[in-house]
Amino acid sequence: MIALLQRVLESKVVVEGQTLGQIDQGLTVLVGVQKGDTQAKADKLLDRLLHYRVFADENDKMNLDLQQVQGDLLLIPQFTLAANTHKGRRPSFDSSAPPGEAEALFNYFVAQAKARYALVETGQFGADMKVHILNDGPVTFWLET
Repeated sequence: MIALLQRVLESKVVVEGQTLGQIDQGLTVLVGVQKGDTQAKADKLLDRLLHYRVFADENDKMNLDLQQVQGDLLLIPQFTLAANTHKGRRPSFDSSAPPGEAEALFNYFVAQAKARYALVETGQFGADMKVHILNDGPVTFWLET
């Protein structure tokens, strides 16, 4: 699984003019599911995500995690993260999990996140989403399991 996390001041995801998920300070995470990904990989990625230290402490060092700052979490499915872009001029999605498997694993990931952390919002799998992100820093990291 892949997570592209961005430290944000605010973020929201809109589908057909309706806001589905909206957060203030926290993390907006684009989540990609690859072939061979499992619930165990999802659990490992979630643990890293919740404990990844990207927020500044009193000395302006990135030493605090999402839970320590009581930030919000917005999880957005994005299959294009699994694209192979190593050659050519068009991405290949051969490494992406099939839609049904990807959706099931994304839903599992969201359920586990909500069970472990109270401040979770989401996008909608398979929808044409408009994502508004006010990146803080900018601070952006790629996590992979």
